[in-house]
Amino acid sequence: MRILLLIVAVLLILLSLLQGGKSEGLSAFTGSGDLGLFQNVKERGPEKIISRATLVLGVLFFALVIVIRIVE
Repeated sequence: MRILLLIVAVLLILLSLLQGGKSEGLSAFTGSGDLGLFQNVKERGPEKIISRATLVLGVLFFALVIVIRIVE
């Protein structure tokens, strides 16, 4: 069970790194420009697949952590 959790964690990290940035450059950290936190940006193609896979793996990771905690 813990090996499955490790695999899901690694895949989740990789998919998170594959996602494109939502803001341009370092404007989110410097304070210049609009953060665009509440913009309605539609993802298409591979971006949508990666985003959905990240969401599914995140939920799976959360569920596995709870199950492991209850079982042990």
